[in-house]
Amino acid sequence: MASSRAVTRAMAGKGSRLAAYATKRNFTKTTEPSGADDVAPAPALRFVIQKHDATRPHYDLRLELDGVFKSWAVTRGPSLDPHDKRLAVEVEDHPLEYGDFEGVIPEGQYGGGTVQLWDRGFWTPEEMTAEEGLRSGELKFTLQGERLHGSWVLVRMKHDRNARGKAVRRTNWLLIKHRDAAAREADGGAILAEGRSVASGRTMAAIGARKGPAPTPFMTAGSADAKAGVVRHSRHGRAAKRRKAPEASLPDFIEPQLCRLVQRAPSGAAWVHEIKFDGYRVQLRVEGGRAVLRTRKGLDWTDKFSAIADAARALPTAILDGEIVALDSNGAPDFAALQAALADDETDDLVFFAFDLLFAAGEDLRPRTLSDRKAALQRMLTSLPDGGGALLRYVDHFATGGEAVLRSACRLSLEGIVSKRLDAPYRSGRGDAWTKAKCRAGHEVVIGGWASEAGELRSLLVGVHRGKQFVYVGRVGTGFTQLAAERVLPRLRTVASATSPFTGKSAPRRETNVTWARPELVAEIEFTGWTGAGMVRQAAFKGLREDKPAADVEAEAPARETTLAWPATPARSKPAARTPVADNVVMGVPISHPGKMMWPDGGGGALVSKLDLARYYEAVGQWMIRHLRGRPCSIRRAPDGYGGDQFFQRHAMPGTSNLLELVTVPGDRKPYLQIDRLEGLAAMAQVAALELHPWNCAPGRPNVPGRLVFDLDPGPDVDFAMVVEAAREMRDRLDAVGLVSFCKTTGGKGLHVVTPLAAPRQRGPDWPQAKGFARLICTQMANERPDRFVTKMAKAQRAGRIFLDYLRNDRMSTAVAPLSPRARPGATVSMPLRWTQVRARLDPGRFTVRTAPALIARSTAWRDYEDASRPLAPAIARLSKAG
Repeated sequence: MASSRAVTRAMAGKGSRLAAYATKRNFTKTTEPSGADDVAPAPALRFVIQKHDATRPHYDLRLELDGVFKSWAVTRGPSLDPHDKRLAVEVEDHPLEYGDFEGVIPEGQYGGGTVQLWDRGFWTPEEMTAEEGLRSGELKFTLQGERLHGSWVLVRMKHDRNARGKAVRRTNWLLIKHRDAAAREADGGAILAEGRSVASGRTMAAIGARKGPAPTPFMTAGSADAKAGVVRHSRHGRAAKRRKAPEASLPDFIEPQLCRLVQRAPSGAAWVHEIKFDGYRVQLRVEGGRAVLRTRKGLDWTDKFSAIADAARALPTAILDGEIVALDSNGAPDFAALQAALADDETDDLVFFAFDLLFAAGEDLRPRTLSDRKAALQRMLTSLPDGGGALLRYVDHFATGGEAVLRSACRLSLEGIVSKRLDAPYRSGRGDAWTKAKCRAGHEVVIGGWASEAGELRSLLVGVHRGKQFVYVGRVGTGFTQLAAERVLPRLRTVASATSPFTGKSAPRRETNVTWARPELVAEIEFTGWTGAGMVRQAAFKGLREDKPAADVEAEAPARETTLAWPATPARSKPAARTPVADNVVMGVPISHPGKMMWPDGGGGALVSKLDLARYYEAVGQWMIRHLRGRPCSIRRAPDGYGGDQFFQRHAMPGTSNLLELVTVPGDRKPYLQIDRLEGLAAMAQVAALELHPWNCAPGRPNVPGRLVFDLDPGPDVDFAMVVEAAREMRDRLDAVGLVSFCKTTGGKGLHVVTPLAAPRQRGPDWPQAKGFARLICTQMANERPDRFVTKMAKAQRAGRIFLDYLRNDRMSTAVAPLSPRARPGATVSMPLRWTQVRARLDPGRFTVRTAPALIARSTAWRDYEDASRPLAPAIARLSKAG
């Protein structure tokens, strides 16, 4: 082995950036790599994280750049919680060979202690080059590792000053996780519990005792397995001995492995959990630069997904299992958009999410464990020049408790999760190694007829196969957009029949407006559960499925041994007659006293009952939840209707529904209510919550302003046209300082002007600054037009004028939520508006619990709300300068 001095001289002679590294080490005593060897280039920049039990235990983050590893010692290890700021001390550059080092540095040597390869993979700079990020002191990057994923940032801390006041360069940085799908609130450090090496499967103790297998190479790998992205491990993560196996022939198609439906997601270290995608299950076969895509029944759909097939041609010979999905503007799966893309032959933007690898490098991987197959799949995709690109994506998984993952998926309005055993092989058909748990009941059904009126589709009559019977399970009467109905009707007419296909006692009778259909078309529906008679309740149409034969559609029952009361209305194939689900159940929540009148004089003279309120929340819930989720919420309750006693509830009370989140905020020991998912709105109706008043904070960050609300409250003798004029003036003033504003009715005589704020990643304007900004805006208006506006709350000063209420812009202040009803006569609601609607002829009284669902369904109001958020700090600066 070369001496330390000789290595140092050689490096210094080359002008090497590794001179500092070599100077600190004696390579006659340590087995660390000298850096004298060359490392083959990779298709992407590599990273490693080494757990280092030195004088002070820490984790070393190393990012490949310009032929070396830029390195930081992260004292407490990385955290997946965006709130955590981990100190990262910049250290000397390390050679690339160090990415394969795992072992013991002798005592007395620099960094003496045990080193474990804790994570490794590839990284990509974001927004700017890595060199620019390092110079600016803010290096943003994406990790694609075995444990760490998603977007991160290294932020250099400010310089210190010496006794003479001169700036002294510090090498301390902060490592912070960005908010994305890989982030994890509250328990971000739990990832550090993963205690085995990703390269050898060994614990720190085993490495320190010099026991167990050597690590598999990553930086210097040159085998066919490495090129294909295949790394083999035993069930415990230990690298298996490489045996040259005879190459297996690539099958044309493999029957897919299927999930068993359960009511409760499994837990334990043996299981991992993936998001359940709302798309088409597809098998991707690649051989000789040619890609073929087949449905779960083996139908060749390559032509339908030609863009994905073209992207997959760069893969080595392999078979991948996955799902083809259309994504909405928020990156969530959208089955209706997938249907539209197929109908219009516009599939270039669809995405193939790969979650398993069945064949690669001439080997049948199905006998290997899921952990082996997924590791190989990830390496295969990240080894592509563009990391798989936008059309081929790796499906990551979560190793935390299944119920926690399921709840998170439901909060994001996803379909559910799939749980898989890490140690299980891939077996075709339905078994116990893969399970699925859903947020809301969904099912595939076969269309046996349809009802129409004046040539328009009104509902579908649907059924499922039970043994030899084709059993009627009810009608699907909602979920049809006009475009969807126009596409479905021609398909229905091709299967029209003179006789009913339904059999058994539940078969429906013929009606004049019903046309029977041969049971050939499969539809995907969403529903809220099964009635006692075995019918789907409140079923909504999602789209037709052409990837599954009608004969395979059977009633799907959750496994009985995993019973759980949440979600509250799981699907049952044979509902017990003793426990029927009544019509007073909304989104799985039973509504007691459903006929009790909340508004005896509801909108348009119609009565509004407690059950009507729950159904209203269900109808507008998807729209409304975006403005409630992540924010503590106060509620106004009226158990006997708005005309009876009312009380304002801020904190959770005994018996609070488990469909609501209980959150504790700094400075208050009592937990607050928070509505994070749709079912929570039904729970609100159950306790007669007639009004919802969320905080105006950023979601999940009560100390950070998330929006400003200006309440324009007119005196009793002020004409509404004057309120409209005031709202438009407020909009113009906010626009002048760079903020985008939106308008809604209050459910009373006034208007709210709302401006969304971009939450700063670092420190930004706090609540006092936000309130001061709002006060200054209102004060300027009042000073310029004292005959019209006033900022004093006293009613004596509001005669003939509009009270500009800025007081809602404080940490614990609230404002009525968009679409929230009001506990007032008429069952009015706070209705979001387009600015073109904000005119003198506007009648706020027309927006009620009865009328709002249909109006908001076809409205474009607030559609760009999330994209319109702007930082407050520049607006404060502009307003101060102008003032």
